[in-house]
Amino acid sequence: MSTLVLDRRRVLAGSGALVVSFSLGRAFAQDQAAPTPSPPGSLKTSPYLDSWIRIDADGSITVFTGKAELGQGFKTAFQQVAAEELDVAFASLKVVTADTGLTANEGYTAGSHSMQDSGTAIQNAAAQARELLVAEAARRFDLPADQLRTENGEVVAPDGRRAGYRELVAGDLLHVQAQAKSRLKDPATFRVMGQAVPRVDIPAKVTGGAAYVQDMRLPGMVHARIVRPPGYGAQLVDCDTSAVEKMPGVVGVVRDGNFLAVVTKKEFQSVKAMRALSAAAKWKETASLPDQDDLLRVLTSLPSQDSVIFERNDASAVGQSTLEATYVRPYQSHGSIGPSCAVAQLNGDTMTVWTHTQGVYPDRQAIAEMLRMPPAKVRCIHVEGSGCYGHNGADDAAADAALIARAFPGRPVRVQWMREQEHAWEPFGPAMVTRLKASLDREGKIADWNFEVWSNTHSMRPGGAGCMLAAQHVAQPFKVPAPKPLPLPEGGGDRNAIPIYALPNAHVVHHFIPEMPLRISAMRALGAYHNVFSIESFMDELASAADADPVEFRLRHLDDPRGRDVIAKAAQEFLWKPDQRPAPGRGFGFAFARYKNLAAYCAVASEVEVNGQTGRARLIRAVAAVDSGQVVNPDGLTNQIEGAIVQSMSWTLYESVSFDETRITSIDWQTYPILRFGAVPENITVHIINRPGQPFLGSGETGQGPAAASIANAIANATGKRLRNLPLTRKRIKDAIDT
Repeated sequence: MSTLVLDRRRVLAGSGALVVSFSLGRAFAQDQAAPTPSPPGSLKTSPYLDSWIRIDADGSITVFTGKAELGQGFKTAFQQVAAEELDVAFASLKVVTADTGLTANEGYTAGSHSMQDSGTAIQNAAAQARELLVAEAARRFDLPADQLRTENGEVVAPDGRRAGYRELVAGDLLHVQAQAKSRLKDPATFRVMGQAVPRVDIPAKVTGGAAYVQDMRLPGMVHARIVRPPGYGAQLVDCDTSAVEKMPGVVGVVRDGNFLAVVTKKEFQSVKAMRALSAAAKWKETASLPDQDDLLRVLTSLPSQDSVIFERNDASAVGQSTLEATYVRPYQSHGSIGPSCAVAQLNGDTMTVWTHTQGVYPDRQAIAEMLRMPPAKVRCIHVEGSGCYGHNGADDAAADAALIARAFPGRPVRVQWMREQEHAWEPFGPAMVTRLKASLDREGKIADWNFEVWSNTHSMRPGGAGCMLAAQHVAQPFKVPAPKPLPLPEGGGDRNAIPIYALPNAHVVHHFIPEMPLRISAMRALGAYHNVFSIESFMDELASAADADPVEFRLRHLDDPRGRDVIAKAAQEFLWKPDQRPAPGRGFGFAFARYKNLAAYCAVASEVEVNGQTGRARLIRAVAAVDSGQVVNPDGLTNQIEGAIVQSMSWTLYESVSFDETRITSIDWQTYPILRFGAVPENITVHIINRPGQPFLGSGETGQGPAAASIANAIANATGKRLRNLPLTRKRIKDAIDT
């Protein structure tokens, strides 16, 4: 991969360019003025237009985003948004993603916030930029601005006079604060937004091109491998490195406390040297992990901070029959197909790190702290990684590379994790327990609802050096910061714990567990996956107790009109009918949620086949409906929901981290099985409810919870047995059938 390294100075250099680059340094050097409404999206924190758009003297346009392309396809969507609002051809734009040297600080790319935050900022910045260009043309033409129009990167007057954007750019035209409300184009006039534009990131990926950080090859680059401790808390007591240092191609060995690495000239030399170094290392292990087969007891007995997060009371609603259920989620791995990787280089007093982190600015802060360098002397550039799905080993690999690069100034150092390292040392998706209790009244409606969830923070992303393995393992280790609950309304372990349904009495408790026995952090959808799985499984159980159709039962308790539309659409397209009878060995399931109760809506209907002899369950077909507000790229949105269903199917039927009393034991694809190609559904259909002119709603994680519950409900429909402990493995299904 050839890499063009830009910095702010190069971007800002040259005359005749309208710069829309990173200008946060001046963003707050403003005269104090009366409070004004906040601009939308990420313009709130990076309010200057020239933090988002650059128009060069040759007419080329660059859009900047602080978000990281992780395979969601937003790079294409952002390009569509900017092209639409600027009235230019899609191909005439390029998008630069997260880079601490160029882009605004948008924190983490997480929680389905890319379109909501960055997409909204780009849309409004582009619209306001168009207004400014028109105003400049009006001044030059000596005409009222409302008599001018824009097309193909030009401002056109009624008499035929034209001025290209490149002619109009000058000085600090866009160095102005964003408006609270820009004049966005009428959706009825859209020519680029709303179209299924092919994703710009796909060609290199499907042709074997340089697409990922794993593909990077820089001049003079050396290769490093890490020797990790065998388990949590293990201490390195002895390591004779002399033989390893004499191996072919070895440049050096780095040892700092429990941090141990080897650097070589060629990649496979580093693998061989790592194995030799691992054999030479002697560790002292400590038994500290709990019984993995008793997570229900383990989690509910750990110290917790308890809080009531939702309460509703109506004494007039009285329950007649009561149902209770407990659901358990195990620790789960991100399962990134490509193990984590990073490249770092120390030039002079500046460290540059190429990383597939989800947050270049937080990663920079943590690396700078670990190296005891000023943050301004560390630059983090996002390069896509092969697999992500949350906080995997990407930030740790970046820290590894930076720590090693410090020992080899001037040389690019590439760190590539091994499969067993990714599986054993990445932060896992936290285990969870939910307990539900509800009563039905005489008419079969829910009279009261009680929900309790036990879980951890769901995010230990770098907020400091102590979040990264390298900083934890050095001789002077950095302390791991205290886990904290993520605040509602989005939440962490309690995400989607508050029901969206209209219930007269409801009581929701979050049991926040500060300390978990395994290393954990953010995994796609956070607590929403298990909470929606639990709520929507329980809704089916209640529907059965009320002798009601599952779809009708949900509609009976839902007031939100957009939610009702999504449920109705999925049921209609699935050809769902009350009292329907699937073929023998098959079952139908349905589930619904609005992600975080404030993002996109999604309903999933599924048909599952269960082999009664083996217990093997397979999703045959799924029909989904989604409402994510204004749709930019329908093909991209469809990809997101399809991916959510396939990923959730894998989590729900296969995935569970295993461990003994000292170490993680699920360290490869056999000990940690995931969905294989042969088990992929025969058909997934996604139906989009477009809402032109409505705000973008995050959709990347809206499908995981509904898909899981829909599959579980279909298995219960096929077998007559309700399984509540994830994953719903063939053994658990077979055991349930046989009892």
